Amino acid sequence: MAGNGYTDFERLVVKIGSALLVDDTGRLNRSWLAALLADIADIRYAGRQVLIVSSGAVALGCASLGLNRQRARLEELQAAAATGQVRLAQAYQELLAERHIPVAQILVTPDDTEVRRRFLNARGTLEKLLELGVVPVINENDTVATDELQYGDNDRLAARVAQMVMADGLVLLSDVDGLYSADPGQCATAVHIATVDDISDEIVTAAGDSGSRVGSGGMRTKVQAARIATRAGCATLIANGRVQRPLAALAAGARCTLFRAAATPAAARKRWLAGMLEVRGELRLDAGASRALRGGSSLLPVGIVEVVGRFERGDAVMLVDAAGGEFGHGLVAYSSVEVSAIHGCRSAEIEARLGYRGRTVVVHRDDLVLFPQSGREAAR
Repeated sequence: MAGNGYTDFERLVVKIGSALLVDDTGRLNRSWLAALLADIADIRYAGRQVLIVSSGAVALGCASLGLNRQRARLEELQAAAATGQVRLAQAYQELLAERHIPVAQILVTPDDTEVRRRFLNARGTLEKLLELGVVPVINENDTVATDELQYGDNDRLAARVAQMVMADGLVLLSDVDGLYSADPGQCATAVHIATVDDISDEIVTAAGDSGSRVGSGGMRTKVQAARIATRAGCATLIANGRVQRPLAALAAGARCTLFRAAATPAAARKRWLAGMLEVRGELRLDAGASRALRGGSSLLPVGIVEVVGRFERGDAVMLVDAAGGEFGHGLVAYSSVEVSAIHGCRSAEIEARLGYRGRTVVVHRDDLVLFPQSGREAAR
């Protein structure tokens, strides 16, 4: 096994930049994409999950519409994104279909990763696609973007996706084989940095800017993305994508920069939940629900005896045990009005109570943290 740990990842997010997918004339580099997707197929056949965050729609659309990206106005770039996204999705569908792998297109905005209600919706969709064996291909919804289509060439979006789905690995494919002490294109003595344990502000500042005419990201956005991902428990690799089958090369030990995560995705998420100070309400549980949660289960409606306060889907609530003690925090899948309607009922009765088929759990086990029985402390 390679020393970079790449083959250890069970749920992997792969980010592909415009400069790799699209050449300087605006044509899709289809042979390169086909080789990369052969790697993706091998990951799937090995029983591992993979999500793709893909740039390229704007670049493809500009070429198709005869627009100069550097001079185009925002509405022209949005039109280019709409045109290019169709071509991009078609290429992924055709190439993965050759390997009998279904693919789904997911368009998101920054709010979908920041607003908790939308975060839960997007995560639920991605989780279900992975469960069904589908490879999600994710891009920013540039057709409605208002920030000049500059999320960071999807680097930071890829990190947010990794955080959202609790991925343990993120690969940022670049035009270089990792982070250097200086720009290797301008400094002959630049030293390759194989491993980074702590992403300091100095490392972020030292990272250079984009040298690509096609992409909008650069090494700095990749390092910033790595900091987001590693804080969420997701190790991050910056690797050279300008080779055929770059993921196979990584598995064989190709040089890259590994940004280590200090904790697992689950542990990082539990710490975040435990430290949340703003809770919008309470769910009071019976003794059976408390025992089930301690045993690793999700919170079902049947175990809730009372709803206190007003909250919306995605808000954090306090969990209170039968003795009135603070039991933990959780992100709710329903509003307080909905939980009031279904509390105490079995999952099979949710549709009759609400008038529609809802989720079977009120708080998923990935969205809750329980305080130690000795009292409220940070989760371990």
